[in-house]
Amino acid sequence: MDVFDEHIITTTGDAVQDRPLAEIGGKGLFAKEIHEALAAKKIDFAVHSLKDLETTLPEGISLACTLKREDSRDALILPEGTVIDPADPYAALPPNAVIGSASVRRISQLKHARPDLSFTLFRGNVGTRLAKIAAGDVAATLLAYAGLRRLGLEDRASAILPAELMVPSACQGIVGITIRTADTELHAMLAGIEDPEAKAVSTAERALLAALDGSCRTPIGGHARILEDGSLQLTGLVARVDGTFLLKRTLTGHRADAQKLGTELGAALKADSPADIFLAA
Repeated sequence: MDVFDEHIITTTGDAVQDRPLAEIGGKGLFAKEIHEALAAKKIDFAVHSLKDLETTLPEGISLACTLKREDSRDALILPEGTVIDPADPYAALPPNAVIGSASVRRISQLKHARPDLSFTLFRGNVGTRLAKIAAGDVAATLLAYAGLRRLGLEDRASAILPAELMVPSACQGIVGITIRTADTELHAMLAGIEDPEAKAVSTAERALLAALDGSCRTPIGGHARILEDGSLQLTGLVARVDGTFLLKRTLTGHRADAQKLGTELGAALKADSPADIFLAA
């Protein structure tokens, strides 16, 4: 039996918790040190949360495999015992409530629905964020439901938000594996554990991101699913952080055309959005 040695790499994105991601270099900082370790042959493959992996990878690094998707939705976290109306989960948020979040995607959608809300920076691991809710530091926060499930903490979700209400981050809930592009033997081996549905939806969502070419200051959401007839439905969202602009559209087509669907929807959203939304500064 082959034996694998596990190497845990703490990235800059994980280590710096007191500033928004956009201020320290963007989502690429969640993988920078991992890419370097791959290129230097210190490791042979790397396991990522695919939503944190940049759409354009360094030369010589490839996304080799995507695993079966966990639940892609966001969870609203409120103090334990809060009564939630499933038909209107945001109604449980008090007027002028302060919400903890570092995600411009989540902030923009909440502000669009509830302009009275205000926000404060919330970073750190799941346990830290849940403790801040319990301590009353803020009225609520939002977390990826997949992360709660993987930690056995799904009961801490006050409400699981439908993707139609809160468009998730592209590739949320999907694990991706990167390798050196030249390692064709390993690529062939990993192909045996790839999930075809995860591959299709992640391809569409990553193509959407690439076409929009926004920075970490740009609120962007992307969510694809396979319909009962086998076709792929992709929803994309672009917004302003303050919620004053929000554009959401859906495109459906053959799952074999996942890349094309993502590119087309991203181009259409970008064409119909104010140009300043996509400025990096």
